[in-house]
Amino acid sequence: MSNKIWLSSPHMGEAEIDFIKGAFENNWIAPVGPHIDAFEKDIENYIGNDCHVAAVNSGTSALHLALILLGIGPGDEVLCQSMTFSASANPIVYQGAKAVFVDSEEQSWNISPLFLEQAIKDRIKKGKKPSAIIVVHLYGMPAAMAEIVTIAQNYEIPLIEDAAEALGSCYKKRMLGTFGDMGIYSFNGNKIITTSAGGALVSKNNVWIDRAKFLATQAKDNLPYYQHSTIGYNYRMSNICAGIGRGQITKIELRVMQRRNNFEFYKKHLSDIPEISFHKEPDADYHSNRWLSTILIEPGTVTKEHIIATLAKQNIEARCTWKPMHLQPVFKDCPYYGEDIAEHVFENGLCLPSGSNLTGEDRELIVRQLRTCFLNVSNAAFYTHY
Repeated sequence: MSNKIWLSSPHMGEAEIDFIKGAFENNWIAPVGPHIDAFEKDIENYIGNDCHVAAVNSGTSALHLALILLGIGPGDEVLCQSMTFSASANPIVYQGAKAVFVDSEEQSWNISPLFLEQAIKDRIKKGKKPSAIIVVHLYGMPAAMAEIVTIAQNYEIPLIEDAAEALGSCYKKRMLGTFGDMGIYSFNGNKIITTSAGGALVSKNNVWIDRAKFLATQAKDNLPYYQHSTIGYNYRMSNICAGIGRGQITKIELRVMQRRNNFEFYKKHLSDIPEISFHKEPDADYHSNRWLSTILIEPGTVTKEHIIATLAKQNIEARCTWKPMHLQPVFKDCPYYGEDIAEHVFENGLCLPSGSNLTGEDRELIVRQLRTCFLNVSNAAFYTHY
């Protein structure tokens, strides 16, 4: 059996070790230290747009802090993209608020501006103006930010960008995560760069970022003894993790290029299969980091489950697209606005191996196995590129 080809595995370089060694040599092991400040500055320099950064221990923590900073609490409603991972919605519940889910648009698979505005109008009509909007840049694909920002501003609703999967992606040449009142990134082990576990909260509002850092370190008052005037959290990133991040971010542009090359390879060698369609960038305003390469399988032909099982026999990992939040048992009582676009993506979508460390041989094996899945499809030719 060949070595496992993972969906998206960490891609480590040499610089990370130097930063980690520095942390050990200087005994900066705790969740404080010079690497944290430096990593935050690295992110600020990379994303630009006068944003400030708080490095924390996960993207989920960053999103939770964003809701806390906005004062979200019991009785509030937060509009959230339904087509996403549960970490986008769970912090709403942490705050005792209610999630209201919104369907996707066909092009980007992200929150539909049309359904978003419909949801806002209907909630206001029902006497409950939403307290925040969470838009997600799914698999690194930008949402339709021009329209979404306009809607949020017109209704004076704070906008949070969940860019957990989208560091390095741009909309109209502007980095995702910098459009909203706040944005979040994830540096989980499977993301385009990793700190092992980690995340970041970003905002142009430095008061919010300073407050986030205070809350993330147990909200200790600035006194010579331990006094706490508000509830805090153990959310700060460690100095060692930040050291890994400092090494990783030096390669971010290369990692984006490598992942985009994966997508182009798949598109080149699978586009002649009529049952497969690709999640393409809607137009030149959209620049995805292609964190994951995703496809849709024509309903009624080969199932995604069959493809996943076929690849698994060759030690290749693929997975279904996210199951929408409005279909999740834990959120079954939450309102939902839209049609069945997110459901269609879930029922027919597939995520292909997308790591920046895939070799040419890896990609060729993946393509060969994918093509075999369509060998016996009625009226479909068998393609023999590999």
